[in-house]
Amino acid sequence: MEVALAALAVFAGAVLQSATGFGFALVAAPILFALLGPQQAVTAGVLLGLALNVLTLATERRWPAILRRDAALLLAWSLPGLALGALALRELSEQLLSAVVAVAVIAALALRVRSRSRSTRPAGDRVRPVPAWQAPAAGITSGALSTSTSLSGPPLVFYLLARATAPAAMRDTLATIFVVQALLGVPALLLTRTFELPTGLWALVATALAGHLLGRRAFTWLRGERYERAVLALLALTALVALAASIF
Repeated sequence: MEVALAALAVFAGAVLQSATGFGFALVAAPILFALLGPQQAVTAGVLLGLALNVLTLATERRWPAILRRDAALLLAWSLPGLALGALALRELSEQLLSAVVAVAVIAALALRVRSRSRSTRPAGDRVRPVPAWQAPAAGITSGALSTSTSLSGPPLVFYLLARATAPAAMRDTLATIFVVQALLGVPALLLTRTFELPTGLWALVATALAGHLLGRRAFTWLRGERYERAVLALLALTALVALAASIF
């Protein structure tokens, strides 16, 4: 039963990840934490996230629209965060880590709702400049959340939204960052002895692949306001799931 529920969460997260560029961990992490425990949940998030994002970049018969400078900057700043997150996973209690997951998702929703009314796209394909502190803050926070909860997406999403990034560029830039973070996160988990393969891994992999294929079809439909509404609905849903998982 636990594996079936975990697989369902992975499927839903994979659909949203493929369609919007993020969302796998936001949906799957709270449920995986509740069912499998922190170490198996984080290991599953890292491995499945790696597979899904490689598929996003490599199987769509198009050249990825990656904001390379932003991706490199965020990844560089995420390095110390990856180490801190792995240590937190080893040292902090399961209850506290579950609460961190809930707070991260709820904060993601609150910040996005607050910033939505002030967000406008610049003309053409240009991205908006942001204060210099935002990249370090987003990178370190994302890295720490990656190896402690597998919830590395929200800080990156808000940084890219502040840059007024187009949906395709956001999706591909996030996928690139997630791939590199996963490749760096596995050694960090191994070194801190927090790498633990989840129960029913192959079932989780199969449902993740099925969700990815469905999400690719959804991405072609999500444009403009529909994309924005999907992001907000995703954050709202997962905030409720994360809060429930941390309480019960």
